[in-house]
Amino acid sequence: MSTTTTDAAASALRDAAPRPYWLDRDDAPAARAPLAGGAGADLVVIGAGFTGLWTAWRALERDAAATVVVLDAESVAYGATGRNGGFVASSLTHGLTHGEAIWPDQVGALAEEGDRNLDELVDTIEAAGIDCDLRRSGKTTIAVEEWQLAGLREAHALAARYGVDLELQSRDEVQADVHSPTYLGGLRDRAGTVLVDPARLAWGMAASLEARGVRIFESSPATGIETHGAGVRVATPAGHVDARHAVVATAAYPGPLKRLGSYIMPLYDHVLMTEPLTAAQRASIGWAEGQGLTDAGNQFHYYRPTADGRVLFGGWDAVYYSGGKVDPSLEQRDSSHELLARHFLETFPQLEGVRFTHRWAGPIDSTTRFTAAYGTARGGRVAYAVGHTGLGVGASRFSADVALDLLADEPTSRLRYDIVRRRPFPIPPEPFRNPIIQYTRHSILAADAHEGRRNLWLRTLDRFGLGFNS
Repeated sequence: MSTTTTDAAASALRDAAPRPYWLDRDDAPAARAPLAGGAGADLVVIGAGFTGLWTAWRALERDAAATVVVLDAESVAYGATGRNGGFVASSLTHGLTHGEAIWPDQVGALAEEGDRNLDELVDTIEAAGIDCDLRRSGKTTIAVEEWQLAGLREAHALAARYGVDLELQSRDEVQADVHSPTYLGGLRDRAGTVLVDPARLAWGMAASLEARGVRIFESSPATGIETHGAGVRVATPAGHVDARHAVVATAAYPGPLKRLGSYIMPLYDHVLMTEPLTAAQRASIGWAEGQGLTDAGNQFHYYRPTADGRVLFGGWDAVYYSGGKVDPSLEQRDSSHELLARHFLETFPQLEGVRFTHRWAGPIDSTTRFTAAYGTARGGRVAYAVGHTGLGVGASRFSADVALDLLADEPTSRLRYDIVRRRPFPIPPEPFRNPIIQYTRHSILAADAHEGRRNLWLRTLDRFGLGFNS
């Protein structure tokens, strides 16, 4: 990597604000009051990210008269919901390839379930009139190394077997679409992903829920959850909620169910946002369809345009901190953000001189199988859905339905899937966890540097459907 590129990256980052672009809006909603005193409800939801908001939404669709309270330790969309790239994928299995490897007998039905979930999610957003820059622009997966081309061909053939229409693009075709000297080929999916402004979607959902009677309390961490009479009591620093049922949707953040720490690896994912591009800069990269882009390596980037002409560029460097630490002090990591800036300029050298206005990170709730963990606690009065890894924006709606199905204790079609019935393999506790994760991360980087060849450790994890991913 040239000194010139390194210097240009440092210059581009110089004035970047250390906070998420999506949440840094003059028209962001005012802070909501914390819970003070006692409250009662049919359902209390812990976490006001996408999983929690969809749980409240779907609960009202099942019973319009239900009373619902939502608690968040910070604010609506504070966590992964307001820090992601805004990719809403149909996949519930972290991709078709991964799904076939772990659930070969059910992946076809899960793919149909995911397609239906995405269609209904989009229909719901549009029917509610939520202004979140929803785009049906799809996604292209890009090969940036020769060895990745074979993976694209295999993914194309696999998709065809399941009736998924993807377009395999040559080097000339993908570069004609988006102009980057690093592109060697592409796999274009026009239907399996939509793009949104994630914070505006969450804020719009919260406003709509409140208009329907849902009470949302911010700055109200759940400090405990216990059985209480025929239901549960969720305690907060200044009050409590008594409810028939509760759903825990705290993602990577600490919550009232300590058992979830056995399944969650908090991985810090890093993101940059550029300033708005000029007309000439936009023309220099093409990208007329404005689809999401991701490269095909094990360590990968994801990037997309925004409504105001910026480019979001994130991924690659998923960082685990010993003990599973989650803290705002970890959201700025110079080495990771500088690496991203260099990669951005290597991808689009014609954009040298563009500045980044925002830099941020946030913990992803990854699991050993890259998909959520579901279950119940407190005698079936509490359900949980956590561990969405990197494709959680769309899957969160499916997870909300799973959590409500578990509370209803009714044998719905969703509950028959092994992805729901069987939890991910637990992660070993510290002091073993950190060295295992760091060695796995090192092995993944080495595989990408050696034409995708995976060492014995990674092949063993693959055999059991385990891994490390953001």
